[in-house]
Amino acid sequence: MNSIPRLPLARWVDDSIDFLQAHWGIATQAFSNRMEGFIKGLQDLLISIPPELFIIMLALLAWRLAGRKIALFSLVGVFYIYNVKLWEVTMETLAMVIAAVLLCAVIGIPLGILSAKNLTAHRIIAPVLDFMQTLPAFVYLLPAIPFFGLGVVPGVLTTIIFAMPPVIRLTDLGIRQVPEELVELGRSFGSTFFQMLFKIELPLARATILTGINQSIMLSLSMVVIAAMIGAKGLGGVVWRAIQTLKFGMGFEAGLAIVVIAIILDRITQNLGKTK
Repeated sequence: MNSIPRLPLARWVDDSIDFLQAHWGIATQAFSNRMEGFIKGLQDLLISIPPELFIIMLALLAWRLAGRKIALFSLVGVFYIYNVKLWEVTMETLAMVIAAVLLCAVIGIPLGILSAKNLTAHRIIAPVLDFMQTLPAFVYLLPAIPFFGLGVVPGVLTTIIFAMPPVIRLTDLGIRQVPEELVELGRSFGSTFFQMLFKIELPLARATILTGINQSIMLSLSMVVIAAMIGAKGLGGVVWRAIQTLKFGMGFEAGLAIVVIAIILDRITQNLGKTK
């Protein structure tokens, strides 16, 4: 076995990253600056909303979409976050999740449509998604650092890679599950590709696509602690600091805040797909 040459995969990867950094470093840094401006702006916007107003608005939204129990839970849960002085870091985390999920939807839904409509594209996209979903989350952090440095941008970008597969897969599934009879009916009336897509297929696939977005939100929240390891801050930063300093109470408070936000967003987005 010792006579078999070792595959120099690590060196190939390092050389590839060095090459890309040398030739695309300026472009990635410019993208990073724009992305950081967008995320910071979103964070500042959420922080600028008075906490009392935010709590009331969220409770009313939860009541409208998910019922009284979730509205009451939202009221109590978000007030808990405000009471334990985690408001600003929670808004930072929420802004990162919103940014990541928006980009997951903007990129993932068109890729899901392409995968559903084109067999060749499906055969290419499916194994890439398998790779994205099975690669350990910590590995995503490694290539992000040389291109985007430390901070919120690499945290959001790694979150996007980790959380995008459900959006693509469930968009693909939703389009494929549209009854063939309705597709044939649309074609018989002379509908164009985009008329079929936007008036028949996407409306019927709406619930499935929203399920994909729901899963993307949950995966994004599960990444906040890992992303904090490269300076993404937010609630994950509080948990990471508690781990480093062995302050178990502080870590539990922040962890519970993540759970509260996850439950609220999960219930709201689940019921969003059921509303007319």
